[in-house]
Amino acid sequence: MAATHLFFNTDIGVKKPENIRNKNQSCPFCARDQLTDIIDVEEPIILLKNKYPVLENAYQTVLIETDECSSELSLYSKEHLVKLFTFAIKHWLDFQESGKFKSVIFFKNHGPLSGGSISHPHMQIVGLYDIDYMKKVPLSSFEGLPIDEKGGVLFNLSAKPRVGFYEFNVRMTEPGQIPVFANYVQIAVHYILNNFPFKCNSYNLFFYKPGKDIYVKIMPRFITTPLYIGYSLPQIPSNLQKMRNEVINKYFS
Repeated sequence: MAATHLFFNTDIGVKKPENIRNKNQSCPFCARDQLTDIIDVEEPIILLKNKYPVLENAYQTVLIETDECSSELSLYSKEHLVKLFTFAIKHWLDFQESGKFKSVIFFKNHGPLSGGSISHPHMQIVGLYDIDYMKKVPLSSFEGLPIDEKGGVLFNLSAKPRVGFYEFNVRMTEPGQIPVFANYVQIAVHYILNNFPFKCNSYNLFFYKPGKDIYVKIMPRFITTPLYIGYSLPQIPSNLQKMRNEVINKYFS
């Protein structure tokens, strides 16, 4: 029988530092001279083994995005943005192509409602030994209202969101398109944090590779609707077209 659940080690979990809400706790990613099990470094970007591997039957890594603790993806220069995405996607694909894992998940948490524990900008790449994450990801969740398209990279607002309400998608067909891909992601994040119709301070990035194409879903985070928690029923809002037009007017006009 195929594995369907991840197992969380609570003995390790209670030891994890948590400064996304507790601002009095020091940031472990700022103490760069104390970091261990480093896999690769490119200037301020560091990939290392997760010191608190709470997921069983998985290989967990953390990707520290910058040495500026108070920064955030929407604030990065274009040069750093492209460098970060090139570095991160390369390692994610290397993990997938190693043959060691059933699948490899790649994601980012930001903000108190994102599920993260450390506020310092970072991503995570996790190799799963016995779970194929795509079994739970319908390709229809990447379909949506087109916002912009450039050089074969598509940016849209999901018409069939995974969790419900507002989810942005970006799709590219090969790594050479990373500059456009990363720029669309930054626009979506900037809109969520600064121009959303209601205050939002949290988001997630989820990366997917169902075949040749690479997708990222940019998801603003709020208190999750009980209809999704209890029944897995996503809701589609009535103002998607209005939001799509607003993003176009703010960033592409």
